[in-house]
Parts: sequence; structure tokens; C-alpha cells
Amino acid sequence: MTMETAGFTYGSDTSGLVWGFLFGREAQPVALDSSAALAWLAQEARPPGQFLWLHFNLSHAASEKWLLAHTSLADEFYETLHQGSRSTRIEHVENSLIAVVNDVVHNFSFEASDISTMWASVTQSLVLTARRAPLQSIERLRQAVIRNHEPIRSSVELLVHLLRDQADVLVNIVRDAVARVDDIEDNLLAGRLVPKREVLGSMRRVLVRLQRLLAPEPAALFRLLQRPPSWVSEHDSLDLRQSTEEFSVVLSDMTSLQERIKLLQEEIAARVNEENGRSLFVLTIVTVLALPINIIAGMLGMNVGGIPLAQDPEGFWIIVAVIVTFTVVAGWVVVRMQKNS
Repeated sequence: MTMETAGFTYGSDTSGLVWGFLFGREAQPVALDSSAALAWLAQEARPPGQFLWLHFNLSHAASEKWLLAHTSLADEFYETLHQGSRSTRIEHVENSLIAVVNDVVHNFSFEASDISTMWASVTQSLVLTARRAPLQSIERLRQAVIRNHEPIRSSVELLVHLLRDQADVLVNIVRDAVARVDDIEDNLLAGRLVPKREVLGSMRRVLVRLQRLLAPEPAALFRLLQRPPSWVSEHDSLDLRQSTEEFSVVLSDMTSLQERIKLLQEEIAARVNEENGRSLFVLTIVTVLALPINIIAGMLGMNVGGIPLAQDPEGFWIIVAVIVTFTVVAGWVVVRMQKNS
């Protein structure tokens, strides 16, 4: 079966298989369905240099049953599927590599719910990946396999390619975040506090969650690089080390962006406090200026005898002059106090 006739989509077949590829038989990887993959797995003597990549949708009820029935994966792989821990790690278990990789879903919109987990089991002849939601990095890897611009010669090289694709996805996320932060910073410098701090806070929370979930566990990675499986070549081990170093650079950029967002939040908070202080000052001035008017109006409005100037024809203008004088004096005192503070 060729790739053109496979017709794979984001869905899965009755066994939960989303797609499958056989490497090493021909120059171009061959797309397989679940029945063809089962026939290849049933071979007692598998041709050297060939390995199979199967990608499953764990939301399909038949996926785990098919894996238990037709593959001999390590028990630790099934344990990781049901563990609460989702930290990114790659471990050496029973002559195989078990990886837990966190990635972002399609149409990522800087929401915490847009992060999902993918599990992988890698041996010399079989690479098995499984997820519950369509992810960006694994789709990039599938497109790279279809284009076949960079031939993949081993199962570990496929895993390395996946990690590098994930790093590329993170780079795009960081670039998008930087563009958003640049717009907010430009508005802030221009004196337009249109964006709310909640926008920056939400973005920062997502970046922190991404960094926490995507950063590989150093201890597990160190053990793997020190004692890789016997079937992993020295070249593949070096590529794996380099891919993790590239990943660390992206995470470092993400940390710098978080610090930048934090500084912007503090700057916006300072600007808001300053605006609130100015508004309070204006309110205080208005209150002080209105105080003489209210006091005099209240006194003259008493319904009692002996109101001053009640019979004087110039009484109104005298009261106006007194009010204006008190208002000017009160305003001058407030401004003087503001300058001295």
C-alpha cells in the first residue's frame, strides 16, 4: 500500500490506528493499515534494517486492547498511560525506550487546556506512539515522513525527529507570544492601557505550564544518555543529546519571556496605581472646593430667624464673594499641599 492510497486522516480505523509506516523496505516509507501492520508484526524473522511506526488514538476504546493483544510492550508503558504524572521524560525499560511527551493541540490559543500528552515506546524494530487528542508535533513528523526529505534510518532517529519537531512548535509559540507582548508593550509606552493585566496573566500561566510539562526530567535523561540500550548507535545517542540541548535553549527563551511578562505586569500595575492616585487627587480637590458652598448653603438655608444679610439688598453678592474667596483659598491650600508632598 502506498501513501497516496492510504488516505489517512486525523481519525482512526476500527483498531484505533491513526496511521502506520514501514521504514527500511524501500527508499520511501510505506504506509500501512492495521491489518498490514499486524501481518508484519506476526513475522518470526523480521528483515534487518526495517522498523515499524504505529500511531494510535487512545480515545478509541479498541486501541489499548489491540496493543495488549498484538504487541509485547513493556508493562511500564501501560502504567504510564494511567499515571497522574505527565512530566516529559524518556526512560530505558527492558531494552526499550519509553517516552512521555507533552505537546500542544491543533489551533493552540494560549489556553491551559490546549496542552495534551503523547506516550511512546521505542524498540529497534517498533516505534509506537499514542495520544488522546491530535497534536502539532506528531503531525509535523508525519508530514516529514511523507515528504521524505530527510530519510529516517532508525527508530531512535524517528524519536529524535519528534523531539526536534516539538522544539520547532515551541519556537513558533514563543514567537507568537513575543509578538503579543510587543503589541502590549507598544501600547503601554504610547500611554494606552487598553490590554488588561489579565491577558498577560493568562499568557504567563500558560507559558509556566508549558515549561513545567515540556521540560524533560534531568535525572531520567541523564540515566538514558549514560546507559542507552545496546541497539542504540553512538550516532543516535549523540543526536538525542543534541536534540535535548536544543530543547533546553527553547525553554530558556520561554523563561526569559516569562520574566518580561512579569515586568510588564508590574509596570502596568504601577501605571494603574498612578492613574488611581490622580483620580483620587482630582476627587479630593472637587470635594474641598465644594465644601464652602455646601457649608454656607446649609447655614443660610436654615428655617430660623436671624439669618445674616436676609434684609440686605446686596446680601446675595456678599455671600457669593465670601464663597468665591473661601473656594480660592481652599484650592490654593490643596495645590500647595500636593506640591509639597
